[in-house]
Amino acid sequence: MFKKQLSLFSGILVVLLLALGSCKSKYEKLRASNDNGKKFQEAKSLYNKKEYTKALGLFDDIAPKYRGQASAAELFYYQAMANYKLKDYTSAAYLFKQFAETFPSDPKAEECRFLTAYCFYLDSPTFSLDQDNTLKAIERLQLFINLYPNSEKVAEANKLIQTLHERLEEKSYANSKLYLTIGYYQAAVIAFGNTLRDYPDTKYGEEIDYLTAKAEYEYAAQSLETKQEERYSQAITMVNQFNDKYPTSKFAHEVADIKKDSEQGIIKAKQTLAQAQADFKFAQKLAKKDTTQVTPSSEKGNNNQKIPN
Repeated sequence: MFKKQLSLFSGILVVLLLALGSCKSKYEKLRASNDNGKKFQEAKSLYNKKEYTKALGLFDDIAPKYRGQASAAELFYYQAMANYKLKDYTSAAYLFKQFAETFPSDPKAEECRFLTAYCFYLDSPTFSLDQDNTLKAIERLQLFINLYPNSEKVAEANKLIQTLHERLEEKSYANSKLYLTIGYYQAAVIAFGNTLRDYPDTKYGEEIDYLTAKAEYEYAAQSLETKQEERYSQAITMVNQFNDKYPTSKFAHEVADIKKDSEQGIIKAKQTLAQAQADFKFAQKLAKKDTTQVTPSSEKGNNNQKIPN
């Protein structure tokens, strides 16, 4: 009994394998043929069955042969959509753009313009990575809005642009904060200022103002004594401006400490300079001290490390 069942199962398996082999060979045979019309019809059939990889193989085979023909627009649209469905957004964006520029009067040109931008949006990485595709997506979404101001897709395009701007804002904030973390305090002050300039309504505004005051303090603390009074005073100015702007801030305790430490730093710097005027040997020792080229803690022992972009 068992042998009969095994024999029956083996027979079914052989039939299935032969059927599968026949289907595969039929597809490969079609790809090798010169019947472009049949290839096109089969490719569309495969696409509609969501067999996008096989469909794309046929679309790619015949695309060069359809240039200039009446059905070229239809083929190139399918080719772009097959790449899009396969999540190859780089190729899809290129093909959608080519379609819109080659067939500007086609009813699908508007859709292709939007999908060009949307592919860049989908390829836009998280804020911690390079944002080149984010900028390209914003540029192409804005181009779509300019070309089709009455399109029903304009609202969606504006929403996507807002999302991408928020991503760039977060990137700018994170980079600025990184300068502070690795000890590039003057660079941090400048970077925080640039973030506030570029994104005046940023949700990080309060924290950025606090961190700017902190960076000013740290910069003063690592400066030459002859520069410290001026730089501590700048930190105090930042704290006063912060308190005026955010009277009930969650960072109130931290900025109070910055102001207190800055005031004590000014007193200590004045005492040090007064001692140097009265003690020649101490003045010589102080003159040899160079704190203007302080190596951040994360940089020590790694002189080849670059400041991040």
